[in-house]
Amino acid sequence: QVQLVESGGGLVQAGGSLRLSCAASGTIVSINNMSWYRQPPGKQREPVAAITRGGTTKYVDSVKGRFSISRDNDKNMVYLQMNSLNPEDTAAYVCNAQIFTDGTWRDTWGQGTQVTVSS
Repeated sequence: QVQLVESGGGLVQAGGSLRLSCAASGTIVSINNMSWYRQPPGKQREPVAAITRGGTTKYVDSVKGRFSISRDNDKNMVYLQMNSLNPEDTAAYVCNAQIFTDGTWRDTWGQGTQVTVSS
């Protein structure tokens, strides 16, 4: 079995920064795409950023220039550096990864970490 565990969320003032981490563990053969999603209060989950195993990244327009996704393939980790945070970034941030384990690819989700930005 594999799992993803996020960390690094918290309360920050507008204009501040946070760095989220997501660690994959278990019987992992390989990890393909890794992504961050977020779910604001009362809204649907939305993609924020994604990174391929080779390091190609993409971002939702609202975070371009402020957020940066990176990964460490040796440690099976993905990170989200968030700068210039504003109250609209308040959400539960969830990690997602395509993990090859037990002979198949599994679309794996973490439990999430809460980010709250005060004005």
